[in-house]
Amino acid sequence: MSAVAQVRDEKQSVGFKQVLIATDFSPASERALAYGLAIARRYGSALSVVHAIPPEQGEPIPLDPLPRELDRRQLEAEEQMKHLGQKAQINDIENHLLLDQGPVWDVLSSVIEHQHIDLLVVGTRGRGGLKKMALGSVAEEVVRLATCPVLTVGPNVFPAESRRAEFRQILFATDFGPASAKAFPYALSLAEDYRAKLVLLHMMPLMPFPDLGPAAYGPAVYGAESLTKWQWTMRDGSARTLRKLIPPNTKLAAEPECVVGMDFLPEGILDTATAHRIDLIVMGANRTAYPRVAAHINLGSYP
Repeated sequence: MSAVAQVRDEKQSVGFKQVLIATDFSPASERALAYGLAIARRYGSALSVVHAIPPEQGEPIPLDPLPRELDRRQLEAEEQMKHLGQKAQINDIENHLLLDQGPVWDVLSSVIEHQHIDLLVVGTRGRGGLKKMALGSVAEEVVRLATCPVLTVGPNVFPAESRRAEFRQILFATDFGPASAKAFPYALSLAEDYRAKLVLLHMMPLMPFPDLGPAAYGPAVYGAESLTKWQWTMRDGSARTLRKLIPPNTKLAAEPECVVGMDFLPEGILDTATAHRIDLIVMGANRTAYPRVAAHINLGSYP
């Protein structure tokens, strides 16, 4: 069964019983905390907030852990976490404030496994490049490695109230692959829960010259004609596939909209999000054989 057929035939109910928020006590983490709190309150979730104390570069690994009263970084993190809990006013829901020492992903993965986390929320600083699509190396690594859905909250996101976050327009971006198939039930369920308009997007490649055959190497007029024909055929087929994603028993507040674009992926998704005033983007993250390496590759400098 194809990924598209599986999505169409199996409508899943999505809930978040355990929400985890990763924090480094930065403004980016404060934005993530507000959204994570709002979601936890809406779904009646238990909330965990975790901070990883990474090892300092060049610092020798002690044979025995330092006594707590001598561990300056541990004491500072405890004070910051205490202040965060007081400021966020989270006593109305089940909550756990966690500190652990080690690399960020190692700490997060341990909590995800032992707490059976349903949703991980992280803030991003939105470094320059590709219209600020870059998440930062740590957030990118988390997205690629996490076994649960990850909500990333960027620097340009409108601040959420910790008791209410509204998603009125939700964009689901898909390449029709297995990762997208896993992500779609979340987009659909969130659109139903928040009574939001659901926009389904598929971005087509810009230049499919290997698929044009001999026309790609012939006179320009033939290449252009073949390209135009290919574009119309692919657009029509992609639009039909998007429409088939919606199960017949869906209870959406508004008619979903299907959009087929042609652009580079980051720009195309973000331009569509801007044009439709999107509040939330849902998409699958394709795994790579070397996610830790991929997360740290610098593709270039951008203004």
